[in-house]
Order: sequence, then C-alpha cells, then structure tokens
Amino acid sequence: MAAHGTDAYPHGGDGTGGGRPGADQDTHPHGADRLCGAADRVYARAVRLGRVPRADAAAVPCLVDLGLLHPDPDDMDLLVPTAPQEVMARLLRGVHEEVSASRNRVGAAVAAVEWYAGLGGDRVRPAAESTAIRVLDGLPRIRAAMDQATQACTSEVLAVQPGGIRREDELREGLHRGLEMRRRGVRMRDLYTHVARHGQGLHTYMELMGDAAEARTLDEVVERLIVFDRSVAFIPANTDRTMALEVRHPALVEFLVVVFERLWRLGVPLGAALPATGIEGITHRERSIAALLAEGHQDAVVAERLGISVRTCRAHIARLSETLGAASRTQLGVRIAQAGLDGPPGSGPAGGPLPVTSPSTPPPASAASTAPPAAVGDRPGSPTGL
Repeated sequence: MAAHGTDAYPHGGDGTGGGRPGADQDTHPHGADRLCGAADRVYARAVRLGRVPRADAAAVPCLVDLGLLHPDPDDMDLLVPTAPQEVMARLLRGVHEEVSASRNRVGAAVAAVEWYAGLGGDRVRPAAESTAIRVLDGLPRIRAAMDQATQACTSEVLAVQPGGIRREDELREGLHRGLEMRRRGVRMRDLYTHVARHGQGLHTYMELMGDAAEARTLDEVVERLIVFDRSVAFIPANTDRTMALEVRHPALVEFLVVVFERLWRLGVPLGAALPATGIEGITHRERSIAALLAEGHQDAVVAERLGISVRTCRAHIARLSETLGAASRTQLGVRIAQAGLDGPPGSGPAGGPLPVTSPSTPPPASAASTAPPAAVGDRPGSPTGL
C-alpha cells in the first residue's frame, strides 16, 4: 500500500459518507492502504453490496489499477471487489519483500564500509569521516561509547535484539538504567524474535518499565541494531561482536531507522497472541521453519535465525514431516511447496487460508530493547537490560 507520490491529483466524488473514517477527501494517493476519499467510498460500497456499476468507478480508476475492483464475468457493466483478506495478503508479501531487500542492503552497506576503509591503510582520515563512522575495536570501547550515547539520549531508543530468550540476570542488572531513561522521558521500542516471548523475565521487565517501553516480536529479525535519538546508531562489525560501528552519518542513520520501522510494522505486540498458521497441526514456529527450509537453509542456520537451538529446530522439523506425511527431507521440501508453506505467513494460494494436509493424504498438486552493549557484545548490564 504505497502512496501516489508527487503526482497526486484530486477528483470528484459523490459527497456522501460511508467510507473508512479519516480517509483523505482531497488527495488521491496511489496505494491500497491510503485511498483517496472517493475511492474509499466506492470500494467500501462494493464490498458491502458485492458489486458496483462500472460508471460509479469511472472517477476513481486507481481501484481497477490497484486490483481492488475487477469486471464481473457475468455482466461487464459491473465491477466486483477483490476480497479485503486477499488485498492484505498481497500487501504483506510486498512489505516482506521490501524488508528482505532492506536487510540485504544493510549487509552490503557494512561490507562496503569495511572494504573502502581498508583502502586507506594506516593513513589518517579526515575528521568528518572519522566522526561519521567510527570503528569500535574491543568490548571496553564499545561499552564506553554506548554508555555515553545512553547518558546523552533524551527522547527515543530503537533496538533490534536477535536470538532467543533474554537472560533474566541481564534484564535485572540493566533495569536501573532503563528506569533512569524512563525518568528522563525516553521512550523505548524493542524488536525480538517470537522465541523471546517465552521468557518470563522479559514480560516482567516490560511491566516494570510501564508505558515507557514497548516490544514486538517477529519470526526473525536483522542483526543487532540500536539507535539513540535517531542521531547515532550501533551495529556489529564482525561475527563475534567484539567490534562495532558507531554510525553518525545522517543518511545511514535514517536508513537504519527505516529498516527498523518496516520491521516494527510487521511485528506482533508482545502481549498479543501469534497469528494462526491456517493448517491444522502446524504451529507458527513450524510454519516459519518450513519457509526457511524452502529457501535452502541448513538446520543450524534456521535455528540461528529463529533464535532456537539446533536440537529444538530438528524436533520441529520431525513434527513437520510427520504432519505433512514426508518420509525424507527431499519429500518434505516437495510437501512444503505443495502446502503453500514456502513463503511468508499469510501467503497461501489466492491470499486465503493455506490448504490443510494430512500424513495419509498427499497435498493437491495445484496448491500453491534497548540493550546497547548487547547490540554488539552481549554484555550483561546494559542501559535497560534488554
């Protein structure tokens, strides 16, 4: 659901109500999530009545362009609406693709920075460059830089925390820093994997932080990231997180904020239940594992991305094989594709519920925190303990 852009144009409507509350009456954004007032009224009427005359939609061609309305095969003078559930599934697939592309761009950006930094050898860099992107080598320097950023923070902290359940001793040790930030009016938003919601310590911590902190979870998230006041960001610079990049370049910080916000939109609030998979006997986690297996990842990679142990991951794969009636890993890959489990959640055939399969019946062939130190070094006692 993207906006029209600078070529937005007004057009007339019937002036009647009945549309989505808050729909813009004057502009015409080209996106299914931000329809203009006239388009919103026509689509709402089509959903309510099941169809509308083609003439009623003449003033809002965006509805046909966006696939929200299409001709009625029985009467070409009528237009019928695309089901809202199908529109939502299509939009979620688009957002998932954008997030995947953004994640790849983050990795490419870090690799490019390291490559270009190596070209200069030991020569002294200009002051502007050294302050825009600074390499922090070793945990002491990382801790000092993050503590400084924490103390200077006045409004907002955004954090991405991959991995599984957060250790309760880390949460307890960092609680006083989190409460101090709350006292200064700093608001915190944190993204975790779904596995983290199984740790009681995180729930207790969020209760103590009250409305100053909010957490959401996803099947998987990007590498560790923490942004203070949208002006300085910290990301790991090597695999064991003993080096970090302190980023103060406005364009790069803004890019990282956009990545966070897109992930945040997809996240499930910590206190809400995870969405159903649409297939009896398959859990949300097994649904995520199936999608990663379909991408060709090995068990260890799948476990790391979902924040679980390899042993737990293989137990889920065994249950998935049993549910889908697969006798081998090769056959499991085929069954995953046939059941429509090879894409993001909500991407079943035609955007509807995924087909139900059973071991005895093959699927039809046509089925389609703010924890600055933890952000790079996993050190207990972070500013907020997350």
